[in-house]
Amino acid sequence: MPPYQIRPMRREDLSAVMAVERAAFTHPWTEAMMVQELETPHASIDLLWAGERLAGYLCSWYICRELHILNVVTALEFRRRGVAGRLLDHVLARACASGFDHALLEVRSSNAAAIAFYEKWGFRRDGLRKRYYADGEDAVLMTLLPQNMGRRTTEMVAP
Repeated sequence: MPPYQIRPMRREDLSAVMAVERAAFTHPWTEAMMVQELETPHASIDLLWAGERLAGYLCSWYICRELHILNVVTALEFRRRGVAGRLLDHVLARACASGFDHALLEVRSSNAAAIAFYEKWGFRRDGLRKRYYADGEDAVLMTLLPQNMGRRTTEMVAP
């Protein structure tokens, strides 16, 4: 895998981010939603670049010592190579440095792989948000306390 870099999203990254978003989801975020996140003061969009290629990104909010993970996306050709884990490590390390109280996220109830992924980092299932997604699917609410942080990735896997 080429050298990677994590950096904040810039406006000129929008087309690359939207291409990954549209390829990854049946119900992707719109360009307007992504721009709104870029312009929101408490929002962060962290991009992981593998050389010149966008491998993935993570959108989060940090408000009043609470980290909310909104969207974690890995480009199809980079899946199962540690991209999401590297991004989650990055964002959790930043939250730890800020003294966060807890992190939370919602994940589709049908997405067993994502639920298992988050559980490796110490997230626990906290509840269910009925009909949370636009298509009516429920969301599993997951929460992480700093003292429960589990496995963290350190290496990305080469193709």
